[in-house]
Amino acid sequence: MKFTKMQGLGNDYVYVNCFEEKIENPSELAVKVSDRHFGIGSDGLILIRPSEVADFRMTMFNADGSESEMCGNGIRCVGKYVYDHHIVEKDEFDVETKAGIKHLKVTDEGGKAVLITVDMGIPEVTGEVPEPITIDGRSYEFIGISMGNPHAIYYMDEIDGLDLEAMGPAFETHERFPERTNSEFIQVIDRSHLRMRVWERGSGETWACGTGATASAVASVLSGRTENTVEVELKGGILSITWDRESGHVYMTGPAVEVFQGEFDPENL
Repeated sequence: MKFTKMQGLGNDYVYVNCFEEKIENPSELAVKVSDRHFGIGSDGLILIRPSEVADFRMTMFNADGSESEMCGNGIRCVGKYVYDHHIVEKDEFDVETKAGIKHLKVTDEGGKAVLITVDMGIPEVTGEVPEPITIDGRSYEFIGISMGNPHAIYYMDEIDGLDLEAMGPAFETHERFPERTNSEFIQVIDRSHLRMRVWERGSGETWACGTGATASAVASVLSGRTENTVEVELKGGILSITWDRESGHVYMTGPAVEVFQGEFDPENL
């Protein structure tokens, strides 16, 4: 089976072109390919498939095999893949996800996609702003935002010292979130700059999360912390997020990189 390893700000996935390949059990395969010692190594598996309602369909599976609705870094990589490999011959197109159809626009440089802007849709506030919560005996406040997948945004004075490996699972699986949640830990630098670390549902701490950065920007605007356009600095780099308050849509712009291509036999993983 042929695959392509791609990453958006260090949020890396194994991509399979399902116009050419057939996968029987993607959940099981996601666990195998994601293993960084015995597999290829990734935050999960993303399949590029035909769609009846858009130009393409993206389905994604986390490193633990669970299926997720949407991935901002992942969809940018899908956009780069179909553009660079000439599966699409236009610089604007639509991708179907479990969180709805997303519109992508490519910035071309030398015949390759270097930046992709994604219309992330209209965010949904999922509770009080802010909402109190107690986790492992400590009191916090968070802002719940859905970008088609769930996010809980927490504001901290500083985030570098957080031990996310120790604290992340309790945030992800708290009873307030019956389907688990992505948790974003935000340090506000100024009104146009956020720093963020993320504990992703099903994958643990990752170097970036596009939907999380988008949700965090929305939460920061709602709570009066930033302007409508903000740069979100993650471990893997920077995403630019703009919330168009008139239309309600949020736009995410960032890079996508093809790391390498290869082949594997699923039976050997």
